[in-house]
Amino acid sequence: MAEVVIRVRDNGPYLVEGPVTVLDASGKAFPIDKARPATALCRCGASAKKPFCDGAHQAAGFQAADRAPTAD
Repeated sequence: MAEVVIRVRDNGPYLVEGPVTVLDASGKAFPIDKARPATALCRCGASAKKPFCDGAHQAAGFQAADRAPTAD
């Protein structure tokens, strides 16, 4: 099974790298272009193509630069 990596982009989407399936609340799969190396998921709420990112975060002024906690 191929590894899936989710990258949190500063001021942007979640970038999902690897083979994934995105399901709606009823279990139906959204179409995803399997030839693309990554899928961008909206986290700003402004995309017209939810759950996918369409770049609307830029015009919406979305800001987030989350970092994983460091071990103490």
